[in-house]
Amino acid sequence: MKSSKTEGTEGQIAGIVENIESRLIALRRDIHAHPELGFDTHRTAEVVAKELERLGYQPQRGIGKTGVVLDIHGDEPGPNLLLRADMDALPIEEKTALPFASVFPGKMHACGHDLHTATLLGVAAALKELQPRLKGALRLVFQPAEETTESGAAAMIADGAAEGQDMAITFHNHPELPAGNILLTRGASTASCDEFDVVVTGVSGHAARPHATVDPIVATAYLITQLQTVISREMDPAQSAVLTVGHIAGGATHNIIPDSCLFRGTVRARSAASRDAVEAAFRRICTGVALAMNVKVDINYQRGAPPLLNDDHMVNLAEKSITSQFHQRPQIQQGRSFGAEDFSYFSDLMPACQILIGSGQPGRDDHVHNSDYQPDESCIRIGTLALTRLTLDILS
Repeated sequence: MKSSKTEGTEGQIAGIVENIESRLIALRRDIHAHPELGFDTHRTAEVVAKELERLGYQPQRGIGKTGVVLDIHGDEPGPNLLLRADMDALPIEEKTALPFASVFPGKMHACGHDLHTATLLGVAAALKELQPRLKGALRLVFQPAEETTESGAAAMIADGAAEGQDMAITFHNHPELPAGNILLTRGASTASCDEFDVVVTGVSGHAARPHATVDPIVATAYLITQLQTVISREMDPAQSAVLTVGHIAGGATHNIIPDSCLFRGTVRARSAASRDAVEAAFRRICTGVALAMNVKVDINYQRGAPPLLNDDHMVNLAEKSITSQFHQRPQIQQGRSFGAEDFSYFSDLMPACQILIGSGQPGRDDHVHNSDYQPDESCIRIGTLALTRLTLDILS
């Protein structure tokens, strides 16, 4: 049997969110129509800051270049919880033909960060009425540059966004899940994201006299083939990784063996041990092929975001809270994605978890990063309900 306090919390949050849902959708549509890339989220950040000010808050601008941070303090001491939403769009030409489609050619909110921004603004609005119940403090982080190589999360952390925080939560719309459903992940939600550029240098010459050259194209082909054995023959299948070559360039015509050949790609791993193992094997094989094929191999191997690791205790808290609010347990899975998410810079510093909010519309088969992505806007309401309830349960 539910206590009257539980019933009151559930109903109070639902009533508040119902009253603000139309405004949140309007904010989302305005942000969707004006997508901005990377750190150039100046307009979006200003929309966020002005909405927070309209609610009576005093947000901080310019954190991590164009990020916005808001601290909401409870009336009594307690833990510090961080909620994060990303704000940037993608360099994609929108093809939805929606009335609020992007007005900027070649830019689109195809990953749903407009939904995330509106949802976190919804949490801020809901907590304006519920703030006296908080013990501790909530930090709302509106982050730029999640989709870019230069991480907005890392930039905001460098500017102090994570200081003093005890735990962190992020969320993402999930079109593979029907709207109204919520998914939690145990273990790693996403993988690390490392990139490599390799230049293989030989000796150029006439294609009819290969013996007078050192062919970098043949060496590169052999090297790429050998690198694939890192995954198939060196990694534990239960702790595997991904190594993909996405670009190769060498030579300019039919009858000349070139001086060099370039290839580049990405490595994804879901644990620190797997990540280290792949990089060590990558470097070892490059060194071996250089000796075997009499070529020079120059490696530029850049580590990006680490895996996003979900803390078991945080997942348990989220499961209990979401079940209380919706009378339905969220789905729970073991992580299997090899995508990347720079919230992992926060999860490296403190217990954290990611919540996936269903955004699939009936009759559609949508996926993020698609030019015709049309999520169900009811996920804004669902996300606001879930995050508000989870905040209250943690900070009360």
